[in-house]
Amino acid sequence: MKFYLEKLLNQESLTLEEMKDAATTSFDEHISESELASFLTALKTKGETPEEIAGLADVIRAQSSQTIDTLTDVMDNCGTGGDGSHSFNISTTAAFVLAGAGVKVAKHGNRSVSSKTGSADVLEHLGISLSFSKKHVEEMIQENNIAFLYAPHVLPGMKRFMTVRKNLGIPTIFNLIGPLTNPVNLDTQLLGSYRRDMLPVLAETLYQLERKRALVINGPDYMDEASLAGDNHISLLEEGKVTSFTLHPSDINLPVYDNDEIRGGDAKENATILLNVLKGKKGPYYDTALLNAGLGLFANGAAASIEDGVLKAEESIQSGAAMEKLQRLIDYSSKITSEAI
Repeated sequence: MKFYLEKLLNQESLTLEEMKDAATTSFDEHISESELASFLTALKTKGETPEEIAGLADVIRAQSSQTIDTLTDVMDNCGTGGDGSHSFNISTTAAFVLAGAGVKVAKHGNRSVSSKTGSADVLEHLGISLSFSKKHVEEMIQENNIAFLYAPHVLPGMKRFMTVRKNLGIPTIFNLIGPLTNPVNLDTQLLGSYRRDMLPVLAETLYQLERKRALVINGPDYMDEASLAGDNHISLLEEGKVTSFTLHPSDINLPVYDNDEIRGGDAKENATILLNVLKGKKGPYYDTALLNAGLGLFANGAAASIEDGVLKAEESIQSGAAMEKLQRLIDYSSKITSEAI
């Protein structure tokens, strides 16, 4: 660890293999919290590279007992959090729209970080289990196009770093990698980040993680989701190349809403918002879900354009398919809970 720390302090980046070795060493109980803190601080000060981010994500994924490499053509649409927007659960709502449109979604998430309610909080309120086994995840993705993976359940090794991060009190590489540590082997991804300056870096990171296609987005007011308040900044990974552009709602015939109009609340309030969107209730929440699901469909390759993705997303809701995916996941959770008693 000392060798890698000295490299970082000299403003030298680590290779992918060096970062994997350093990250593996970090899980060793003989490495002190102060050493970990120094390493994370040195990485942040130098500036994280795609190889360093990918190396850490790979090692963390390998620590999971639920790594799934048997499924194909699966995506995630998880964001990093950290934007402080207090929006409703946009990516969680959009995940069911994606599933209803025929896309396989391994929805990775956690409890609240920057919002009042995280994906795990709202889904738990709706009756969805936070402790799906590897077998459960595989069954639900194959049969229902969507399963939920609660980060602390599938990645228990992350507890080692929680105290260090809390004591440091500053954003580190861990604030970027949550969506990259999904234990399901993903082919495509829609990744939201609160760091607009990191969009191309994260897109390159997804290439290092062997994503075939991906979008990395940062919304107006530096949201880690796309919104209808103005220009969304986007980096597209396609055929190994990264291109960047902006997207305004008017570009795809969607209305403009202020971000205050998509604020959420506690788990009960956000569950109601999610249900209303999937029932087809029009308004800012509905249109925001359409935008993000449309981006997800485009990222996955299931839509030829973002505008086409929005149309397919609306069909997913209006046909009842998105709501059906949610209900089946609730029913499955109830079934496995009953069997465990």
